[in-house]
Formats: sequence, structure tokens, C-alpha cells
Amino acid sequence: MKVRIKGNSLRYRLTKSDFTNLLGELALTECSEFLSNTFVYGIEVTANEELSADFKDNNIMLQLPSTMLLELVKTDRVGFSGHSGAVSLLIEKDFTCLDNVEEDQSDHFPNPLLQ
Repeated sequence: MKVRIKGNSLRYRLTKSDFTNLLGELALTECSEFLSNTFVYGIEVTANEELSADFKDNNIMLQLPSTMLLELVKTDRVGFSGHSGAVSLLIEKDFTCLDNVEEDQSDHFPNPLLQ
């Protein structure tokens, strides 16, 4: 799972195994450990109808409706967008890059532009 934050924009990219883990556990978290604190980000599957997110105790949690999760897993849909207050939200499949990168992309979705 990757998270990108820019101003009032929050974007999550998920690999194939991230989706598999979400289907089984209904939550996924990762963290970055700094000297004085740990930053945690994650996703929780909910019964809500819209994407939402909140920031509490150094944690950013995206609430993903189960219907959206199932559509992302079972279809070619790339992602969903929404808003949580002033924050723009985006969750999408993580595709392989078009240019050469050293990152392991074996768990990424095939890039539709390469087909």
C-alpha cells in the first residue's frame, strides 16, 4: 500500500495482495517509524456508502465501503474518489510503471497502457 499526501489530497494505491488482505482482514495498516513518533496509515472496510478518512493520534485511516472494495476486486474499475471535509480522497489499483524502475512490481496490476 502506498499513500501520497499533497495539500488537501490523499491518495492510496493498492497492490493485488493488499486487496486480498483487505478481503480477509477488513483492515490494512502500515507505519513509518520516526525518532519521536510513529506515523500510521491504513484502510478499514466499512458498511458506509462513501469514502471517508480521518486523522487521529498520528493515524490516517481511510474508510472504504465494502461495495467499492468488491467492485475494485471483481471488475476492471481502476479506483474511486470522494471527499472527507476539505480533503480529496482517491483509492486506486497500483499499476506497473511505464518506464523502468528498480522497485519490485511483481504484485502490481498490469498497466492497461501496455496492452
